[in-house]
Amino acid sequence: MSYDLWKEFNSAETARQVVKLKAFSKFENTSEALEAATLLIEGKASKGLRKFLRAHCENETLAVSDSKLGNVIKEKLKIECIHNNAVMELMRGVRNQLNDLITGLSLQDMAPMSLGLSHSLSRYKLKFSADKVDTMIVQAIGLLDDLDKELNTYAMRVREWYGWHFPELTKIIQDNIQYAKAVKLMGDRANAAKLDFSEILSEDVEAQLKEAAVISMGTEVGELDLMNIRELCDQVLSLSEYRAQLYDYLKSRMNTIAPNLTALVGELVGARLIAHGGSLLNLAKQPGSTVQILGAEKALFRALKTKHATPKYGLIYHASLIGQAAPKFKGKISRSLAAKAALAIRCDALGDGEDNSMGLENRAKLEARLRNLEGKELGRFAGSAKGKPKIEAYDKDRKKGAGALLTPAKTYNPAADSTLGRADVNTEQEPMKIEDGTPEPSVSEKKEKKEKKKGKEKNEEDADAVQDHDNGVEGKEKKKKRKQSGENGELNGDNDADVGEKKKKRKKHAEQEESAEMPKKKKNKKKKVEDQ
Repeated sequence: MSYDLWKEFNSAETARQVVKLKAFSKFENTSEALEAATLLIEGKASKGLRKFLRAHCENETLAVSDSKLGNVIKEKLKIECIHNNAVMELMRGVRNQLNDLITGLSLQDMAPMSLGLSHSLSRYKLKFSADKVDTMIVQAIGLLDDLDKELNTYAMRVREWYGWHFPELTKIIQDNIQYAKAVKLMGDRANAAKLDFSEILSEDVEAQLKEAAVISMGTEVGELDLMNIRELCDQVLSLSEYRAQLYDYLKSRMNTIAPNLTALVGELVGARLIAHGGSLLNLAKQPGSTVQILGAEKALFRALKTKHATPKYGLIYHASLIGQAAPKFKGKISRSLAAKAALAIRCDALGDGEDNSMGLENRAKLEARLRNLEGKELGRFAGSAKGKPKIEAYDKDRKKGAGALLTPAKTYNPAADSTLGRADVNTEQEPMKIEDGTPEPSVSEKKEKKEKKKGKEKNEEDADAVQDHDNGVEGKEKKKKRKQSGENGELNGDNDADVGEKKKKRKKHAEQEESAEMPKKKKNKKKKVEDQ
């Protein structure tokens, strides 16, 4: 049956005999058509479709190509719907002859309308916006890196080339762009004294340049060489201007496509992450741990192969938040930043919002975490483990060291300086009190102490002499005993030697007897054999 039905739609005339146009309603604009098409894909009926069906399909059976949509129409509009293979074949035939079945619809108008609607529908399906074209970012960041390399190469060539004529200028001007501008303006170093470099250089640098130009050790250069050097300077300056324009373009595109990621890590780092991931959507599929080490793949696989520590950061290392952190906190901050960046990338790629509120909020949290980490470390070094410094009251009488005691400070006794009431020098003086309060000993007491010391020393010398005498006697007796023991040992050694000689003689005698008996035994054995 389906084969016969398809034959009916081979031409417009036969198709008009099978089907007839009852009613037609057009969309006002593309957005309305897109909205109706998206609802049909999801199995829902738009407001315009519901009004149209109520007006033209009451008490009739409706053929639908989607069973899900037919159930919705039947429930809400109470219209009978049919869906089978014949209906699908009929729909196919109607699409084939649609231009002829609908009057007033030309092929020239139909083609662009269907193409525009299909493109809009495809973008909606992929949740793709024409403004969010991350391919431009990938190309722009690649070109920016190439420009940086070329600029560096050209600037080094200018320095090396012009350095033969004015070598001192390399140390005076460090910036490559300022160097190229100064060389282009100056030309020959002899012109430096007449020119004004205020628009390019500061006053101090300008003064150094003019002084060095007078006493320069460089070689002379011709006008043709200077012309080529100036042309190279023009190339450097034009590349730097284009690089600045490209950076502004990249900055605007990043703020449009990935505002939250840009707020967290900056334009350049965010663009490099997108370029490394391939696209914003591919990067959104990566977890935070992958975003953290993105760009350090070689180091990661080398660490896994050699069983060393894996890298803590990749391209994300150049973000400003990680640059602010101390070296010991860079790993922690990079992990936190990668987790927040992964959320920001997903929000930018798949979310509907176009502002950077989420990125700014997460950046504030990360900055607070960094301050918290640094505050904890400062508190730990400042005092106790809780972060509060331990303050002790100062006491001048406390001694240093463990087990220190508080002792009263010593005071000066002015009474010791008085000379009133003293006797003559030959007479005995009264004992004086020193600072501690103990009386000073008199002259007679000092003499008695000296005599006692001398008596003690004599007694000790006598005792030592007696001990030495006793030790001498004992030493002589010990020597005698040692000699006697040595003589006894020699005697015992001689006796042992005699006993050893006797044993040897006995062994020799026994061996001789055995050797004499052996031939006799052999002779006896031979005789026995002969007798037998």
